[in-house]
Amino acid sequence: MRGYTINRDDYLRRLRRIEGQVRGLQRMIESDDYCIDILTQLSSVTAALQSVAIGLVDEHLRHCVLEAATHGDDAERDAKLTEAVQAISRLVRS
Repeated sequence: MRGYTINRDDYLRRLRRIEGQVRGLQRMIESDDYCIDILTQLSSVTAALQSVAIGLVDEHLRHCVLEAATHGDDAERDAKLTEAVQAISRLVRS
C-alpha cells in the first residue's frame, strides 16, 4: 500500500480543482485578459500544486521512509532516504 492511499480521494479532488484552474487560465489567455490577473491565477495554481507535493512528501516520509527505517535493512533505508532527498531537491528547484 502506498503512503498516500488513505488521502487518495482528497489528492484527486485537489488535482481536479487545479485542472479546472488551468483550464480557466487557458480561457483567460484566449480572452486576452489583463496580464496581472493571469499572473495572479498562475500563482494560485502553483501554490496549489506545491501544497499537493508537500502533502505527498510528508506522507512518503511518514510511511515509506519510516517503514524502511524501522523494518528494512540498511540498503533499503538508505535508498528510501536518497529517493526522498532527490524528490525534495526537484521540488525546491521548480
